[in-house]
Amino acid sequence: MLNQIKSLIPELVSKNKKITVISHYDTDGICSAAIMATALQRLDKDFSIRIVKQLEKEIIENLPKDCILMFLDLGSGSLEHLNKLKNEIYIIDHHEIPDIKLNKNIHIINPHLYNEENLCGACLTYLFAKEMNSENRDLANLAVIGMVGDMLEKNIGKLGNTIINDAEIIIKKGLLLYPATRPLNKALEFSSSMFIPGVTGSSIGAINLLKEAGIGKEDGRYKSLIELNEDEMSKLITAILLRMNEKNIEDFIGNIYLVKFFNRLEDARELSAMINACSRLEHSNVAFSLCLGNKRAKKKAEKIYAHYKQHLISGLNFVSTTKKIEGDNYVIINTKNNIKDTIIGTIASILSMSPSYKEGTAIITMAHNKDKIKISARIAGRNGRNIREVLDSVVKEIGGESGGHASAAGCLISKNKEKEFIELLKKRLEIELVKI
Repeated sequence: MLNQIKSLIPELVSKNKKITVISHYDTDGICSAAIMATALQRLDKDFSIRIVKQLEKEIIENLPKDCILMFLDLGSGSLEHLNKLKNEIYIIDHHEIPDIKLNKNIHIINPHLYNEENLCGACLTYLFAKEMNSENRDLANLAVIGMVGDMLEKNIGKLGNTIINDAEIIIKKGLLLYPATRPLNKALEFSSSMFIPGVTGSSIGAINLLKEAGIGKEDGRYKSLIELNEDEMSKLITAILLRMNEKNIEDFIGNIYLVKFFNRLEDARELSAMINACSRLEHSNVAFSLCLGNKRAKKKAEKIYAHYKQHLISGLNFVSTTKKIEGDNYVIINTKNNIKDTIIGTIASILSMSPSYKEGTAIITMAHNKDKIKISARIAGRNGRNIREVLDSVVKEIGGESGGHASAAGCLISKNKEKEFIELLKKRLEIELVKI
């Protein structure tokens, strides 16, 4: 894959055409866009950046015809439409690729083509940028934040370790509860890395858990996770384990990545969540500026993030009381207009880590957005059926856009297909269950 990257750099750098960069609006996509923008700026290239929620057919058809197109953290699922364009196209992406013959004007950097380790979009973009100019090694921190944002930090291979070695980070082993650098009561209350019954979303529940663990305030405040001693950490883990019905806590133990950001150490998971929050609440410009190191953007991002966490708590409370469509090893939660379509994916991810659903359960969430419905699907425990293939098969029959990974995928359909989608999805899920 690195050889492919090296072969593409001279051709891209030598051309004088304007470059239009289109990137996904999640943390991985925003970090990818910030890395590429910095790299192109250092080469004094004429370029523009566009952040999109989803690469729909209409967006592709309206792209400029007289420039180089570069897609970051997306594009692999849209090759059928991209094949119709005459532009010189570069795709730096890690999503699964359909079996389709590509035109010569399309160049793809994707681990699936080389059977290599699954690097996120930001890591791939960083490797590309580093080949463009060794000065871009200072962008490795953004690649790590993107990696954490896509939850790919647990299976790091040779290339991933190279990126980590380039970054300014400190790695500590511990409970994957973020922010690891902020007071524990707030980290527990707004936890989206793990769903703790009676604690997540409840300030009183968080304080009660800390009392059960024998962890009190010091100098008027609770310690942060990284300030706990070994005994306190053990007591906290035990208290959480009891609340999670003896779920294997090993799933929530791992590396805590503290990255240098604005000249201080920050929890990469917290930064990832903040970037994600800005985009989910339609402020991707703020997220992008934050990644570029803009201090004013950081203040705005912190306010947006606080607002976003309230949205999440409200959404989780709605999901806990609403009627669900449940079957063997699957649950469909149609929230209609009650949860923003930009947040429904995060809700699905939190539920997939909840002790309420056994490993392998397919969790499908739905949210309305004008005349469309956004569907986000996750596999509890990230181990089970290929949910992307299930969504692909339904969308192929009723129309729409789909993509993602085996354990985390999504699609976009017309609202008038809602009933048909649910019925067909139920049939597909039952068929997949029989296969398993």
